[in-house]
Amino acid sequence: MMILGIETATLAAGCAIGAHEGVLALVQTARGRRHAENLAPSIEFACRSAQVDLSEIGAVAVDIGPGLFTGLRVGMATAKAIAYALSVPMLGVSSLDLLAFPVRFSPRLIVAVIDARRGELYYAFYRHVPGGVQRIGDYLLGTPDDLESEVVATNEEVLMVGDGALRYSEHFESIPKVELGDQGLCHPSASALVQLAHAQALREEFDRPDAIEPIYLRRPDAEINWATRSTP
Repeated sequence: MMILGIETATLAAGCAIGAHEGVLALVQTARGRRHAENLAPSIEFACRSAQVDLSEIGAVAVDIGPGLFTGLRVGMATAKAIAYALSVPMLGVSSLDLLAFPVRFSPRLIVAVIDARRGELYYAFYRHVPGGVQRIGDYLLGTPDDLESEVVATNEEVLMVGDGALRYSEHFESIPKVELGDQGLCHPSASALVQLAHAQALREEFDRPDAIEPIYLRRPDAEINWATRSTP
């Protein structure tokens, strides 16, 4: 089955096309918040690079967050539109799962961290298991101080990946047994999305487009700003 993966949860958005033989094409851009204007040309370029017609896509995978509100809306709207047009199923994968997947073979406790803005972080904890990585607990929203306290409390060797870990590195670099991933592990990857989605597709764990919902963890910034302005 040919899978189109759409990833727009952070500033580095992208798409990928892959099947049982692996990822055939990957396009990734880091042009700020210009997801809406970059995504369609990126998908077209990925199809040409993979020598695949869009009509050959058998499922659409999308990053469901948490992440940037505007980016998530653009990515999910595009993914659903394509899935409806092609009458194919969808697969939703969390941005934090996508961050942890490339370092799945690490024996250390893996912490995936995304910058949530407003001095907060989205994060989750993972461990290596045969065949991949397993999330421990829920997807969380907290301050750098909150995450620092949780990491210290584990008293384990920890690998932290994601733009949130790098932005607030001063909170984590001094913790014994903690290593921060480099820039190459900073953002969720559409390549990882296709790989994880393909494994789900083999298990026939598909979703209907109308059943896919984003993971927000908090209200959009516009709602927060309006509530703040309306407070006497």
